[in-house]
Amino acid sequence: MVIEEKAKQKLMNPKVDEFIDKQRNWQPELSALREIALSCMLNEEYKWGAPCYTYNGNNVLGLNGFKNHCSLWFFKGALLNDTYKILIKPGEDTQANRQLRYTSFDKILEDSDKIREYIFEAIEVEKANLKIEKRKPAELIIPVELQTLFDASEDLKNAFEQLTPGRKKEYVIHIENAKQEKTKLSRIEKIIPMILKGIGLNDHYKC
Repeated sequence: MVIEEKAKQKLMNPKVDEFIDKQRNWQPELSALREIALSCMLNEEYKWGAPCYTYNGNNVLGLNGFKNHCSLWFFKGALLNDTYKILIKPGEDTQANRQLRYTSFDKILEDSDKIREYIFEAIEVEKANLKIEKRKPAELIIPVELQTLFDASEDLKNAFEQLTPGRKKEYVIHIENAKQEKTKLSRIEKIIPMILKGIGLNDHYKC
């Protein structure tokens, strides 16, 4: 579907123009994904520091750029059929979000019709008011060495508890994968400032 320029202008949000202008690596690719989203008559908003596209006030998809790729992600992607088997589950514990990741403008153009199919299916999911039944995450077992520090520092414990489940799990796995006790303690020492800042183990790798 191709929409008229006037109709597209009404849907566009100037904050998204600013967002794309600031992207160092993915300006053409994000612009192309934006055009595809707008061609599906979704309302363009700016939430959580990135473009977000809604239908009747409900979040359908978002765009963002990272170090190694840019992505179009669906809020309820787990409910899509994934006809072409191109959706990516971003994390082991991710329940709803699914992504389309791209590293080239030409590939986005090649997939443009497929992307629209997925977007229209996501809109139908919203029209039907479908929900994702969230499962309870498995209990996270805190390493003894880290728990000892929590017992000694209420600030560190509270900072860790404020992290997302995925970030907590990353830290625990990072510590438990150390084969020697001295390596484990060294890793804990290095991550303490990161935990106190409220960032994840791999956040510094993102753009």
